[in-house]
Amino acid sequence: MNMSSESLLVILFVGLVAGWLAGQIVRGTGFGIIGDLIVGILGAFIGSWLLPQLGIHLGMGVISAIINATIGAILLLLVVRLFRGGGGWGSRWSGGWGRRW
Repeated sequence: MNMSSESLLVILFVGLVAGWLAGQIVRGTGFGIIGDLIVGILGAFIGSWLLPQLGIHLGMGVISAIINATIGAILLLLVVRLFRGGGGWGSRWSGGWGRRW
């Protein structure tokens, strides 16, 4: 597979934006540049596999790729949170809202 530098930049951009968005939605903060990039790229793989399986097609282009990757990244983060013991949700019921203001 031969990938141009522009394709690689688009993939990295989509992964970074999607990872950041998913971190904002699920956790309330991002994971740093590298963490956001990893979460976004893994989310892109999950979203591009799962959404067509469910009959959901978002179209072509960078915006649809970001939405697709963000949905996949959110699902990834929710599954990780489920297996790690609920981090944010469990702490809300144990005397606090999970954040210290």
